Amino acid sequence: MDSVNLFRKLGFALFWLLFSLYAFLLAPGDDPGTLDLIIRLSSGQWEGINPLVVALFNLMGVWPLIYCGVMVVDGANQSLKAWPFALGAFGFGAFSVLPYLALREPCPQAPQTLGRGGQWFQSRILGAIALGLGCGFLAYGLGQGDWADFWQQWHQSRFIHVMSLDFCALSVVFPALLGDDLSRRGVRNPLVFWTIAFIPFLGPLVYGVVRPNLVLGAVKDSAVNPA
Repeated sequence: MDSVNLFRKLGFALFWLLFSLYAFLLAPGDDPGTLDLIIRLSSGQWEGINPLVVALFNLMGVWPLIYCGVMVVDGANQSLKAWPFALGAFGFGAFSVLPYLALREPCPQAPQTLGRGGQWFQSRILGAIALGLGCGFLAYGLGQGDWADFWQQWHQSRFIHVMSLDFCALSVVFPALLGDDLSRRGVRNPLVFWTIAFIPFLGPLVYGVVRPNLVLGAVKDSAVNPA
């Protein structure tokens, strides 16, 4: 294992450890109404809930769709299968993604074969669904949300506080998978990498729709170099 890859693994492991310790030990205390809030958010009973909270909760369900689109393929050529971590992101967000990033190896080669599930997560239909949901909830939250109320809840509710940081963490670490995914599709322009990487959430959303099709069995010589 080369030193760069080792430091990358250690970095993600440390990120996961520190994030977990902060979430469970240092984040604001539990709000007695958290369980009721989660039930209402999950069941669509959004009346009286800040649209920013509604949007954030639902966007945390869109992020896993984005990650599944790259992780399932990324794990196809590795001894460590990615799908448990990718599916775990629906419930645990970055807490599930970060361990995979700490354990995976660089993999710029397209797999020889891909199962039905992996093919579904590659489809532009799913990418379009994620794009529509993501843009819709972003517009709803930003257009109708109460920022002062959200800021207060962010300081008082562990659930909202950690969920917000989880969203940010998923935005920050996505480029760690992006370079290899671009290489598997024959895209070697660093400008494309940086454009997607530096537009949080929306960049990965659009990427899921416009990225070139994966050519199974194609071998790429190296990952995209963002430098």
